[in-house]
Amino acid sequence: MSLTAKLLLSPLLVAQALSTRARLPRLPEADGAREGVVGKGPLLRLLVLGDSSAAGVGVANQAQALVGHLVPVLARLAATRVQWRLLARSGVTSERCLQMLEAESPRVVADVAVVVLGVNDVIDQVPSQRAVRSRESIANRLRNAHGVAHVVFAPLPPVSRFPGLPQPLRWVAGADARRHDRAVAEWAASRHDVSHVPIDLPLNRGVMGADGFHPGEPVYRVCGVVLAEHIAADVWPRLQGLLR
Repeated sequence: MSLTAKLLLSPLLVAQALSTRARLPRLPEADGAREGVVGKGPLLRLLVLGDSSAAGVGVANQAQALVGHLVPVLARLAATRVQWRLLARSGVTSERCLQMLEAESPRVVADVAVVVLGVNDVIDQVPSQRAVRSRESIANRLRNAHGVAHVVFAPLPPVSRFPGLPQPLRWVAGADARRHDRAVAEWAASRHDVSHVPIDLPLNRGVMGADGFHPGEPVYRVCGVVLAEHIAADVWPRLQGLLR
């Protein structure tokens, strides 16, 4: 969206953002274990890192959340024993996620990481290139400090379809999210150890959480399956030889 249009709409956008923040219910992170082992076969150590969508906000427990769908599908498709860990916190931007990861060192060790970030960068109006630099720092730290051989970045969701946001805030935030996602995809394409996985999400009130802003179980299921398929088909076969 052009800067001129944003400036013209800015008083309305600020008012809508404040009223939306006050109106939407504050949903908790999903209950349940944040680490475990699933499946049989060669060991694949998986880290899921990110914000509220990684933490499962919008559903009651982790079995309904992203890891609850990603991990068992990955274990089955890749015929592996997946040792997984979830490191996620509501509200983190890409920069704050990097700080969260740094605070965990050296306790996190993984072969593959799935990173779910971006909506808070859009909300906080972080420039897309700055957000990409933070993603790059996350990928580099995962590789150099935590042994991660490949980092999978989930796409930003189609914010323009979030039923919990009013117009024109939804339209503006959606345009910002698309710009951020394009920047991440272009950067990821330049690296052999990073991938960006597009996911088609036809969002509506029926598949979202109670706030109309966070995912519901149908969305987590789709995302988990698509990410598991990508890792099983495109990432894990290449890594097995390297990790032996």
